[in-house]
Amino acid sequence: MLKTLTQFDIIFIQEPPWSEIHKIPSASNSKGEDLIGSVYHPNWLLFARNMDNRLDSPRVIAFINIRLSSLRFSLCTDIFNHRDILLISFFNNSVCYYMLNIYSDSSHMALKYLKDIEVNIDNVLIMTGDFHIRDSLWDLSFPYHSSISNDLMIIADSFNLTLSTPTNPSSTRFSDMAGESNLVINLMFLHYGSSELNHHSICPDHRLSSDYASLIINIPIDDEFINSSKLSIVPNSKQEMAFIKDLITVFENAEMNNIANKDNLEDIVNHIGTSINWAWTKNAKQSRISRHSKQWWTEECSKYLDNYRTTRSRKNWKEFQKVVKKSKRSFFDSKIQEVVNKSCGPWELMNWINKHKLPATEAIKFNGQPCITPDNLWGALHNTFNHAIDRQVDIDILSETENKSTSSWEPFSKLEFKNAISKCINSSAPGPDKVTWCHLKHILTHEKCLLNIINIVNACINLGHWLNYFKCSSTVIIPKPNKPKYNHPKAFRPIVLLNTLGKLIEKVIVERLQFIVTNNNFIHPSQLGSLKFKSTSDAEVTLTHIVHSG
Repeated sequence: MLKTLTQFDIIFIQEPPWSEIHKIPSASNSKGEDLIGSVYHPNWLLFARNMDNRLDSPRVIAFINIRLSSLRFSLCTDIFNHRDILLISFFNNSVCYYMLNIYSDSSHMALKYLKDIEVNIDNVLIMTGDFHIRDSLWDLSFPYHSSISNDLMIIADSFNLTLSTPTNPSSTRFSDMAGESNLVINLMFLHYGSSELNHHSICPDHRLSSDYASLIINIPIDDEFINSSKLSIVPNSKQEMAFIKDLITVFENAEMNNIANKDNLEDIVNHIGTSINWAWTKNAKQSRISRHSKQWWTEECSKYLDNYRTTRSRKNWKEFQKVVKKSKRSFFDSKIQEVVNKSCGPWELMNWINKHKLPATEAIKFNGQPCITPDNLWGALHNTFNHAIDRQVDIDILSETENKSTSSWEPFSKLEFKNAISKCINSSAPGPDKVTWCHLKHILTHEKCLLNIINIVNACINLGHWLNYFKCSSTVIIPKPNKPKYNHPKAFRPIVLLNTLGKLIEKVIVERLQFIVTNNNFIHPSQLGSLKFKSTSDAEVTLTHIVHSG
C-alpha cells in the first residue's frame, strides 16, 4: 500500500496491524525477544506512540511521506499521551499547525479522555478518525440522535473545528454480513472558517481489503522558501588548496608591531578573523544538499555525469562508472588509513559512532510545558545546559593553598606549537571561522605564520587578556543514543565548536601549565583528573588499594 499510494502525502490509520518483525538479542532468553512493530517503508515516516507492552499497542498511527520532512513533523505525546489519540504538529512559514487522528472504540475512551483533559491548542487544522457513533447529523438513513455526539461536538468546538460535509456522501464502513447495513462512522472535522479547507471526499475504491472507506482532504500549504544549498569547500579540492594559500597570506601579512594594549591586540586578531572569512567566501562553492549527497562524490564525477547526460552513450556511461568506482576507492582507502592511524582504531568502524537520524518524537518539554516555538525551545536548552552560568564561585578557597615563590613566564617556542598540533585529528569539526586542524597544520609549516601566532599568544599572556575571537563558537545539539524518550532537554548533548586557533593556543598553554605544576609539586598526589599519564585505571588502582588496606 505504501509503495503504491504515491498520490497521497499523509496517511492516518486506525486499528493498525501489530506483529512480530523479527527476534532481537536478549540477556534472559536464548531465542531472543520479539520485536513488535507495524509496516515500514523507506519513503515514509512512521509516527506512533511508544508502547510498554503488546497490550498497550497504539490504535492510531500515521505515515508521512519523506518529501514533506522539511515541514518538521513531530509527535506530540507530551500533550496527548493516549493509545487512541495521535496529535502531530508541523511548521509552515514559522507557524505551528496540528492534526488529530482518533480511534474511539465502543466504550468511547478517547472521547472521554479528550472531554476531561484541559488543553488549549491553536491552529488545529483537522481531526479525523473512526468514532463509532451513529447519528442523524451525518447519517441521514439513521433516524436517532446520540448523546455521545454532543460530547464529540463539544470537543471539536474546543479545537475550533466544525464537522465537514463530504462532497460525495456515502457510507464509510461496509459490511460483508448479509442483513447488516453499511454505516457512516468515520468523520472529519476541519478548521472553522477556512475557505480552502472546507470539504472532504469519501473514496470506497481505496479501502482495498479493509471494511472502511478512505476519507480524503487537500490541506493547503503556503509556498515557503527552503534553502537546500550551502557554501562549502570540498576536502582535497582545488578550492581548499586556494583557501589554504589565502590563509597563509593572511597570517604572514598580519601586522604585529603595534601590540601595546588589549584594544590593539583585539583589532589585530579581529582583522585576521575578517580576512579568514573573506578567504572562505571567496573560495567556497555553492553545494546542493539532498538525501542523495555522498561524501565520496568529486568534481570529476560531476564532469563525467554531465557528459553522459549530454550524449546518453553507453561509452560515456562506462567512463562515469569507472570514475565513481575510483572516487569511492580513494575515499574509503583514506578513511581506513585514518582509522588505522587513530588511537581508537577499529572502534571508529562501529555503527554507533556514525551519524544518527533524529527520531520523530514529541516536542521537548521544559518546566511542564511543551516547547512548540523556537523561542521556547531556545529558552529550554539554554536554561538546561547553562544553568550554572550565574553561579557564584568562592575564591576564598585559594587562600588555603600554600604560597610558592614566583617565577618568570618564558615566551612560547615553535616546538611547543608543532608538538601540540601534531596530536590534533584532521576530521574534527571546525568552529565558526571554518578553519580545520588540517588547515592550521599547513599554516604552521610557514615560519612567518608560526612566529606571528606565537607573538599573539605571548601578547595574551603579557596583557592577561583572552581574545573575544577565541570565545566565538557554534553549538550543535545532538540526540543521545538509545534513549526511550526525547521529550526533555537532557536527552540531548550540546557540542560546542570553538575556533581552532584558540583551541590550539589552549593546548599549548595547558601543556606548559601541566609541566610547571607537576615539576614544582603544586598538584596533590591524589589528583588524577586532567593530568597527563593519569587515567581511570589509576583511580581504580587507588580505590582497590584503599579497600584492601582497610
